[in-house]
Amino acid sequence: MRRRFALPVLLALVAFVPAGAGGEARTPGAAASALAIQIVVPNQAGASTTTVSSPPAVQPATTNTFQYPGDGSIVSAASTTASATTSVQTNAAANAESDVTQLSIFKGEITAAAVTARASAGTGYTGAGGNVNGSAVQGLELAGQTAAGTQIPLGTWGLLTIGTTAVDRSAPPGAKGYHTNITELDVRLTAAHDNLPAGSEIQIGYADAAAQTAPPPAVTTPTTTTAPPTTVDPTAGDAPNLLPKTTTNAKPTTPMPLYHVHPKLVAGPYVFPVYGPSSYIDTFGAARSDVSGDYHHGDDIFGQLGQPLVAVTNGIVFSVGYQKVGGNRLWILDSQGNQYYYAHLSAFSTAAVNGAHVKAGEVVGFMGNTGDAEGTPYHLHFEVHPVSYLYLGYDGAVDPTQYLDGWRHEKSLPFPIAGGWVPAIAGRAAVPEPGAVLLGESDISTASGLDPSSLQAALKPLAASALQQTLVPSTMTPVAPKTYPGRG
Repeated sequence: MRRRFALPVLLALVAFVPAGAGGEARTPGAAASALAIQIVVPNQAGASTTTVSSPPAVQPATTNTFQYPGDGSIVSAASTTASATTSVQTNAAANAESDVTQLSIFKGEITAAAVTARASAGTGYTGAGGNVNGSAVQGLELAGQTAAGTQIPLGTWGLLTIGTTAVDRSAPPGAKGYHTNITELDVRLTAAHDNLPAGSEIQIGYADAAAQTAPPPAVTTPTTTTAPPTTVDPTAGDAPNLLPKTTTNAKPTTPMPLYHVHPKLVAGPYVFPVYGPSSYIDTFGAARSDVSGDYHHGDDIFGQLGQPLVAVTNGIVFSVGYQKVGGNRLWILDSQGNQYYYAHLSAFSTAAVNGAHVKAGEVVGFMGNTGDAEGTPYHLHFEVHPVSYLYLGYDGAVDPTQYLDGWRHEKSLPFPIAGGWVPAIAGRAAVPEPGAVLLGESDISTASGLDPSSLQAALKPLAASALQQTLVPSTMTPVAPKTYPGRG
């Protein structure tokens, strides 16, 4: 359901360039906007942070503190950020994000450690798509109690809604479009409360992104040329062909298969996803019977149980948890809107929390063989999903080999490993083996069984110097790449 939002949303994609003489290709369009906080009060001015819109290119809008009114009794936040970026090349991409930290509403009646709204849209050869992945509310509390859900009644005076989204796929004839927006946290007053009248609305975290393929070039009528009249000389042998000669300037084009496409990733720096010795070969497109399209959507990077897996770039972590095929898995979303998939982890690092921001090289998990990879050599199944192919869904993955070949390998871990965790799995007597946890403790025997308190003690992080000694590359030997039935 689309909710009212009192700001001018950038709907018109003005980046289109009409076809000129000769009918050259037109340019796709993209637009993005973001806003961190807005308070709407009937018949009053209200307040808001700065709205950021692109195009044109613009710097993020930030505040060190936000208070409304001056004493912050209705809304206060430690910091706010809003950013919007667009790119229009062969394909279009739009990304918007807003972040609010240490949020307090109505003198602490509603609090949150962080609110992030994230919207992405992009176009490809034949369509457009996007998502709001990475949007999240962390540490939400009502009257000091942890709160969960998407719609939460606020006594007799209001309603709190989490993750209000809208999607519009309309576009001019011959074009494909995708437009999405999200309001991550919305407080709507149904009755007067704490100096705000009924009908007031407090919106925290708004992001809007739209992308559209270029309209088709103008239809050109095939050119027909008729040979001029010719006088036939019966003594000259065979008579010339007097039928009209027809030519056309139409040139059929065939989209390049996704297997061979490598859109430029510009949200770097980028690093190799595995720390320490590892090996891989290009297995993208190999037959797999248990996934969409029946083919391998990524590459398998082989190593040892518990080997650190790092964020390939700066981004937001989402979809952290267990899945039947991927096992322990997570996704990372970069600032360009590209997505990266990690599967078969033995455990997650404490940095792997939905909505958390991570830096390139930061440890997010540890190598394993969970999910349908049980019984196979330990490896990371890694995928790259460029923003321009999100409209294809899961089959928007491209061959990651060329990227992996070019990304630098970390020589040392720039971030400490703060222990690890594994999710509970319904129907299993025990969680998957947390082999990676061994990297956070020299002797796992200090943990007795699965007692939470003893595991917590065993997961205390090592000092940085001790950690580096634990991870000396010479103690690890590369494992030869192998293939196996089923998805990696």
